[in-house]
Amino acid sequence: MSDINQNKPLELPTTYDPTGAEQKWYEAWLEGGFFKAGSRPDAPKYTIVIPPPNVTGMLHIGHALDLTLQDILIRFKRMQGFDALWVPGTDHAGIATQTKVESKLREEGLSRYDLGREKFLERVWDWKEQYAGSIRKQWSKMGLSLDYSRERFTLDEGLSKAVREVFKRLYDKGLIYRGKRIINWDPAAKTALSDIEVEYKEVNGHLYHLQYPLADGSGHLTVATTRPETMLGDTAVAVHPEDERYKHLIGKMLRLPIVGREIPVVGDEYVDKEFGSGAVKITPAHDPNDFEVGARHDLPQIIVMDESGRMNDQAGPYEGMDRADCRKAIVKDLQEQGVLIRIEDHVHQVGHSERSGAVVEPYLSTQWFVSMKPLAEAAINAQRSGNGVNFVPDRFEKIYLHWIENVRDWCISRQLWWGHRIPAWYKEGTDEIYVGTEAPEGEGWVQDEDVLDTWFSSALWPFSTLGWPESTEDLKRYYPTDVLVTGYDIIYFWVARMIFTALEFTGESPFKDVLIHGLVRDAEGRKMSKSLGNGVDPFEVIEKYGADAMRYMLSTGNTPGQDLRFRWEKVEQARNFANKIWNASRFALMNLEGFKVENIDLTGSLSTADRWILHRFHETARDVTRLMETYEFGETGRLLYNFIWDDLCDWYIEFAKLTLYGEEAAAKASTQSVIAYVLDRTLRLLHPFMPYLSEEIWQHLPHEAGETITLAAWPAYDAAFDAPEAVQEMGLLMDAIRAVRNVRAEVGVTPGKKVELLAKPTTEASAGILKRNEEYLRRFCNTSSLTLDASLAAPEKAMTAIVTGVELYLPIAGLIDIGQEIARLTKELASLNAEVDRVEKKLANEGYIAKAPANVVEQERAKGADYRDKRDKVLARIEELKN
Repeated sequence: MSDINQNKPLELPTTYDPTGAEQKWYEAWLEGGFFKAGSRPDAPKYTIVIPPPNVTGMLHIGHALDLTLQDILIRFKRMQGFDALWVPGTDHAGIATQTKVESKLREEGLSRYDLGREKFLERVWDWKEQYAGSIRKQWSKMGLSLDYSRERFTLDEGLSKAVREVFKRLYDKGLIYRGKRIINWDPAAKTALSDIEVEYKEVNGHLYHLQYPLADGSGHLTVATTRPETMLGDTAVAVHPEDERYKHLIGKMLRLPIVGREIPVVGDEYVDKEFGSGAVKITPAHDPNDFEVGARHDLPQIIVMDESGRMNDQAGPYEGMDRADCRKAIVKDLQEQGVLIRIEDHVHQVGHSERSGAVVEPYLSTQWFVSMKPLAEAAINAQRSGNGVNFVPDRFEKIYLHWIENVRDWCISRQLWWGHRIPAWYKEGTDEIYVGTEAPEGEGWVQDEDVLDTWFSSALWPFSTLGWPESTEDLKRYYPTDVLVTGYDIIYFWVARMIFTALEFTGESPFKDVLIHGLVRDAEGRKMSKSLGNGVDPFEVIEKYGADAMRYMLSTGNTPGQDLRFRWEKVEQARNFANKIWNASRFALMNLEGFKVENIDLTGSLSTADRWILHRFHETARDVTRLMETYEFGETGRLLYNFIWDDLCDWYIEFAKLTLYGEEAAAKASTQSVIAYVLDRTLRLLHPFMPYLSEEIWQHLPHEAGETITLAAWPAYDAAFDAPEAVQEMGLLMDAIRAVRNVRAEVGVTPGKKVELLAKPTTEASAGILKRNEEYLRRFCNTSSLTLDASLAAPEKAMTAIVTGVELYLPIAGLIDIGQEIARLTKELASLNAEVDRVEKKLANEGYIAKAPANVVEQERAKGADYRDKRDKVLARIEELKN
């Protein structure tokens, strides 16, 4: 690597160039192998597996948030000394990827059937290579510290072996079965879907009330349906067995309108007597509830549509019609026959394919299923016994448990070509089925044409990526993983499935924590979508502002579990923060010429400002570490921003200039030591958020031995640097300087204009502080003269500032009028009165006094006394000016 272990600091360029730094340092990090786990065998391990992005296209801003949070954690833990592994990888994304490739083929006038399975899959693999390569480039642009030596793909040989092993074991245990059941059918993609791949949307439709005549001509039953086209597959009408209106009809036959087929009236407790007419049409092949009723009464199952959603030969005169066209035609015919007695407007939830957007058809089909109840029970028991996973925020545990407690069997077969082919073979001419990890020996075996649901392989990701089912060293070392970072939108799809499969096959939860974040929305809070045109390309953000600015904005603007609004001005603010750090570092480096790490002496003649910044740094390091451990990145960002911008740049560096530009060599050396120490360690705290900027500056800075900041030790809090007296001293100085500056600004005295300053300390302690730090007051209040005198009388014509421990007066001869100063002090008096009132109300609240810790109550009392003291002084000054 270049620019490492310099014997002296190198001058930083005037401006920071993110593009150059990003390319240079990412290549250097990879070349140095700094992201590769395993070099610290005696250290505790820390593992994250990446939620594998689909190889369907480019990463979006939501991916950028998800990945940035993971990178922050892995860099943090690596610096803490952990053997940190972040496993990268991508997902084959069955339906999504096949749909993309088929769409591309249509542009060429081809279908997958024109190519055949083998040639089509060659096309999909080409697609995968292209987009997996693009995703890797995007990872590098974001600065992700992934261990590429362990990169996995859900269709690679190792993971495919794991999938086959899991399928076989579940099948042998009776937890995977093949059966004919109602499933969600996507007529556009021509494949089955699982329940959670169906999105329900509110649709304005109609409720059609139909009369089914009794076959003996003695009357009729009225039923209602939102889908009259499915009546062609009706095989019964059900009533409640205890419904007095219909008990006598159970067992009688009805004549199905249009078709003329006779169907029975059956009694079933599924029917709600109070809802509608109390009679329900039963279509076992096109409704999941009707399927169950049909099974109880041994009813025929008549499928009236084909896999494209068109009416089939069971639909009589409507054969060949699209289901939507059939509905219109059948409504017209029912009206003509006089059996459609009423149509009502009706708003209802209609399932749509999460993949293709098509209206989902409940469809009777032979598919493969996972029997979920035994697996779900194990996951529920683990969670309730304290051996489950820790959800952050914890409210998501309820959502997870609610779903898994009510889970239905999982349809895992998909009528696709791209994916893990189901490891089941059928013996031609027999009913024999063979399930195994390899093809059976002998002639006449044909493998199932279907593939497995994408989420079947994704569910194994935390352990299959580490080598399971083999007992690999990586599996023994790095499993279970430590945290999963993901969005709340895939708790059902992925998180739950990983938990129950891991418990079944490894006996452990796959991760300790699940950190849930929200979606990235636009500035108005809307979900980003192509239709709205409000999407944000993360790489446009990086090109414009740099990766660090994007990472800092996304991570520190985020609260666990909450959605984040993307605002360009927030990215610009993050870029400005980076520039502030750069400029402060340039100043520091220019004043460290010839300084070496071995020169650092933090026990020498430290100034008040030196001791204060060391105290504040260690306080910040302690709080940042605590917040990082609890995933509070937004609060971490606020702390870092305040410390760097306010304490380090705006105050300490300004104070340090007096020493650095002074004549006293020992004081200058001490301040150089402090600047080098604090800047080095501040960059380390910042590194997980802004890896490129921190590395670029750190490499120019004198620092302890080490090739890269990515492996530098995380700063630990050290109580030896606690300096409460320096904090008190600096607090008074900063309050005084701020007060003088505020007064000058209020009355329009420019910062460059020197003023006379009279300071009246009100305690011996404040007198000592002001005396020791006269030079700071002269410099930062820009005084023409400074008088420190505990006995001085307030001048008749002066601006006044009251801070704890000192009264400040700026004689105003020729600068402002008395009326303006009285108005300003009156405004300050109102503010102090409000504070006094607030504290007194709080202390008068018996509930507060009873519940609040004693030290907190005492602090409030001290605040109240201080506010009253300031108020009295301001009030007295107003009276003096008036007189």
